Amino acid sequence: MKRIVVDLEDAGRLDVFLSRKLKLSRSMCQRMVVDGHITVNGKTVQKSFVLQKGDIVEYLLPESREPTSIPQPIEIPVIYEDKDIIVVDKPAGMVVHPAPGNVDGTLVNALLYRVNALSSIRGTVRPGIVHRLDKDTSGVLIVAKNDVAHQRLAEQFSSRRVKKEYVALVSGRLDVREGEIVAPIGRSPHDRKKMAVIDGGKHAETTFRVIDRCSKASLILVRLHTGRTHQIRVHFSYINHHIVGDKIYGRKNPGGVKRMCLHAYKIVVIHPLKGERMEFISCLPKDFVECLEFFGLSLPEWICTSRK
Repeated sequence: MKRIVVDLEDAGRLDVFLSRKLKLSRSMCQRMVVDGHITVNGKTVQKSFVLQKGDIVEYLLPESREPTSIPQPIEIPVIYEDKDIIVVDKPAGMVVHPAPGNVDGTLVNALLYRVNALSSIRGTVRPGIVHRLDKDTSGVLIVAKNDVAHQRLAEQFSSRRVKKEYVALVSGRLDVREGEIVAPIGRSPHDRKKMAVIDGGKHAETTFRVIDRCSKASLILVRLHTGRTHQIRVHFSYINHHIVGDKIYGRKNPGGVKRMCLHAYKIVVIHPLKGERMEFISCLPKDFVECLEFFGLSLPEWICTSRK
């Protein structure tokens, strides 16, 4: 077992101390205490135990059990497919790849059932996954079928040559027709599961244009110029116009809203093997359109919708 001597500045709840020191979620640290993997001064304690200066915490990290991705017959809309890539229309509520708490029923499970092979660069749990969308974000997502395609797509993403546009519904009336948010993003010092605008965070840049608006909400087209985790959600929460339906960075869903109103509408890339410029669009799904109707907002003709 490994040990840590508690300093004065670290005094406080055991589970909070462990989460900070071991870089693990608080719930996982609580399970470790309950399962007997943690002792204080040689004795097992409760997860809410309060540490004092000089206490000796000993811990044994449980073996990591990485979830296994297995093929599952899950229907997933496909926008485009060839021998190198597959472009899918991810529905809101679907996790991209298996992880603790979501070991199956993911996009990867669905893809493994549909295609013969995916790239191996991200391992057996996240095969083919070059970029991600949050669970509650819908829209277009590109997956690599082989390692060459994966590597070349990843290079485009890292060099910011991929163009990504989102349609979002944010709370409140935006008084400007277009704008830019440049604010560094990093892990929240108050909640390790969340991201936040913080000093010393990574550069993050978002631009937007208003499509329609009312007193309670604004429909916007968003372009990402960097690819930080939860970037759109964090940036608009930062300017006090959170994404409607965002339960983490916003507020409780208003009546008539059943989802987070963020949709990956368009992505433009260079095909990794053919070298051709390709543009893929995911039409706004029915439940997103219903949210707009609830607020009395309208869509321009150039935005396609699906009412299936």
